[in-house]
Amino acid sequence: MIGEYFLESSYIVASVLFILGLKMLSHPDTARKGNLWAALGMTLAIFTTIFFHEGIHNVLWIFGGILLGTVIGWMMAVKVQMTAMPQMVSFFNGMGGGCAALISLREFPNIEASGSMMNGESLIILLGLMIGTVSFSGSMIALGKLNGNIKDIRVPFMQYINTLVLLSLVSLAVYIMMQTTPVNTLLYGLFALALVYGFLFVMPIGGADMPVVISLLNSFTGVAAACGGFLYNNQAMITGGILVGSAGAILTILMCKAMNRSLVNVLLGAFGGGGTAVDKERGSVKEITITDAAILLSYSHKVIIVPGYGLAVAKAQHSCHELEKLLEKKGVEVKYAIHPVAGRMPGHMNVLLAEADVPYPKLAEMEEANPQMATTDVAIVIGANDVVNPAAETDPSSPIYGMQIIKVLDAKNIIVMKRSMGKGYAGIENELFFHDKTRMLFGDAKDSLQSLVNEVRSI
Repeated sequence: MIGEYFLESSYIVASVLFILGLKMLSHPDTARKGNLWAALGMTLAIFTTIFFHEGIHNVLWIFGGILLGTVIGWMMAVKVQMTAMPQMVSFFNGMGGGCAALISLREFPNIEASGSMMNGESLIILLGLMIGTVSFSGSMIALGKLNGNIKDIRVPFMQYINTLVLLSLVSLAVYIMMQTTPVNTLLYGLFALALVYGFLFVMPIGGADMPVVISLLNSFTGVAAACGGFLYNNQAMITGGILVGSAGAILTILMCKAMNRSLVNVLLGAFGGGGTAVDKERGSVKEITITDAAILLSYSHKVIIVPGYGLAVAKAQHSCHELEKLLEKKGVEVKYAIHPVAGRMPGHMNVLLAEADVPYPKLAEMEEANPQMATTDVAIVIGANDVVNPAAETDPSSPIYGMQIIKVLDAKNIIVMKRSMGKGYAGIENELFFHDKTRMLFGDAKDSLQSLVNEVRSI
């Protein structure tokens, strides 16, 4: 009795720690502590379950699994580069969905049917299996696409295939519940169909929409985990799953809103190479030297930096922060404009710049940054492409038309740092590069920024 009371109390404490941890993640100054508090809550829930829950057996196997997972997770986290952080997030998210699916596979034969499968237990198990499996296979495809191993597959009738597979998935789940006893072969068929749907669901979605997809799949994993919590009547699993599911869903909606697109539009793969803009007569690009760029920046009153995935690839965040500090010593106001889907995962640029110790107040979200562009002397675009492309506002034929962008064209001068004139992740030409206000600074972002730092220091 005392053990049961202690177990339930620990779940309540763990749930509170989850909530406080999530709250702390809303600000970089407390994010690390928030992670630790949430991890403490999970540790408490795991160990009290092992030691105080009735019916727990094979403790040595359980601790062996915990030890193995801890070692693998620690090694991956220590070795991962910032450029590969989105892939790691996708991998861990997929593992969560896979675990939820395994719970359903394990518990399905134990359903107390009593002549009918039409009950809450069956529904929770089937939902956990379907959602968890879709999250697993979808996350693995997202990982491959982020890593460059898997290319988009986009055909005109793809959405009809996806709809047919989804309807088949739901129909099979309903058919399973119509049986009088659990039928394992049908369940494995449902599992296989969910794997296929997760694969088909993510394959047509363009790389530029990956932050939205990762957030949505994260929400799926949370819902699947909550299903496991309901199945075991485990308050900690329920709370954790609901928090992850709701946070992922809210973030997905906010990113879609920022892009001025519906979630359905994203899921149908309408962006990220899914369209073709009308060819136009382009002007010629104009380059700028390191010296001229350093002079322009040094005698500016206000500079806004727009970071993108190229900054992460070049590992140039520290050099960027060094340039920012140097300009501020010269009396220049410097800020960063962050697009909601810049990079390859939600908050990618925020994490990248936080690693370089860029003060959080300097990071301006798109809604805050755009009105300031008109009073900005120089906008520096570092590795960003699609999120600053004016075609989103001016070209109805463009696949990104309607997406909200960082309006760097409102600035008085624009410097774009790129390795080459290559297209962005969406696979379309950027009109910004040919504009009269724009000057291109070609080269590796880290090398260019370090050269700028040296030049600005000498002025």
